[in-house]
Amino acid sequence: MSKLKYLIIHCLDTPKGREVSKEELISWHTSPKPKGRGWKQVGYSDMIHLDGKLENLVKYDNDGWVDSGEITNGAVGFNGEARHVAVVGGKGFKRTSDFDDVLTPEQFTTLQMYIKTFLMHHEDCEIGGHYQFNDGKECPGFDVTKYLKFVNVPQKNIYNG
Repeated sequence: MSKLKYLIIHCLDTPKGREVSKEELISWHTSPKPKGRGWKQVGYSDMIHLDGKLENLVKYDNDGWVDSGEITNGAVGFNGEARHVAVVGGKGFKRTSDFDDVLTPEQFTTLQMYIKTFLMHHEDCEIGGHYQFNDGKECPGFDVTKYLKFVNVPQKNIYNG
């Protein structure tokens, strides 16, 4: 068990307009290779669908600790101290892209509410995009720092890794 320190934002790297079910995503991550990645656990705690619906993938509590059953495989080296949320979409976009190009308006709103709720429970945590935690990643396909500033996340909560 480790202290929760980060919220890491991801995308599913799916084409624009292509929806993904919880079962499909879990299969991508947990099915044996070569069909899947062969992980023991899905990579994200929660997923935000194109219509803005928030779906929980791995149960967790909000006690500020990452228990062994709450660990997801979202970012190498940070999984034991992070929660991961993924938005459906993002394929073809780079981390410098504008969030309005990547997110649907509904995803924009849900992600904003998700972050604000997260910070109500974990006011000392930092938030960033997957690309900020693992070199060579473009995920989630938009400039997370720009998005966080736009939705008025305090500077102390923006990850600068």
